[in-house]
Amino acid sequence: MLSIIVPAYNEELVLLEFHRRITAVLDENNINAEIIYINDGSKDTTASLILEQRKNDSRVALIELSRNFGKEIAMTAGLDYSKGAAVVVIDADLQDPPELIPELIQRWQEGYDVVYAKRTSRDGESFLKKATAYLFYRVIRKLNRVDIPADTGDFRLLSRRAVEALNLLPEHHRFMKGLFAWIGFPQIAVEYQRDSRFAGDTKWNFWELWGFALEGITSFTIAPLKVASYVGLTVAFGSFVYAVWIIYKTLTFGDPVTGFPTLITIILFLGGLQLMTLGIMGEYLGRMFNETKRRPLYFVQDYYASNIQDTKEPITE
Repeated sequence: MLSIIVPAYNEELVLLEFHRRITAVLDENNINAEIIYINDGSKDTTASLILEQRKNDSRVALIELSRNFGKEIAMTAGLDYSKGAAVVVIDADLQDPPELIPELIQRWQEGYDVVYAKRTSRDGESFLKKATAYLFYRVIRKLNRVDIPADTGDFRLLSRRAVEALNLLPEHHRFMKGLFAWIGFPQIAVEYQRDSRFAGDTKWNFWELWGFALEGITSFTIAPLKVASYVGLTVAFGSFVYAVWIIYKTLTFGDPVTGFPTLITIILFLGGLQLMTLGIMGEYLGRMFNETKRRPLYFVQDYYASNIQDTKEPITE
């Protein structure tokens, strides 16, 4: 059986069309699957729409979280509750086409544990978002020992052993794109053109994307701490050389004490540098503080299981 994980937050405008398209793919390709929707604290009618679909479709399951925990945690809940021999993670906004799922399955059946969908285009997104996304993926790959695929979102297929490996990672600050790569196992890309949203607005604003980028960098590399150390050493060395020059010039030429504006500029520069370094350390310290609390990742308010049975037969005929 295939498990399809669909995190949903305020997706009432697109949910019915998404369900129509994904069930069409399953029916046309004779795929034995359960569709696990995770309602991540939606404030609209998302949950009731899912339950309405569940009445007419035995493949539908609903995990209703107690509040909005964020997409990364919602995906984690779906992985915890999945039962399939393989698991597909896909968003409900239809930017990732459900019609690609049969190709993901085919690559998995060839022996790959992780089959990730790689974007060749990003329709419906601003130039700024495309540029910052392009820069982010390149920067994090340079800073990281783990090879995180560029231009790749959460849309992918995972084998059962890949899912079980992910479920062994209990960390609270979860950058799933990095975790998908960190577990290893044979992985391969399937390219596709990403569509614009079918309806509704994106749930990500600039500050949320900035926080997401910080989460990814601080979760998988200590490079910012190293950079702060190197910058500090460079500034200290430069300051020492400058101090030697000032002493030499004073003893040789007898210059009076001058340069008040220069002194203020140097003090402000060093103060800003120290505050920046403290901020970087604070980011890591704050994450350590949250991890030591060992709180549960999420709470489930209601769980409605699917009625489909695992026939132990191949996913596709």
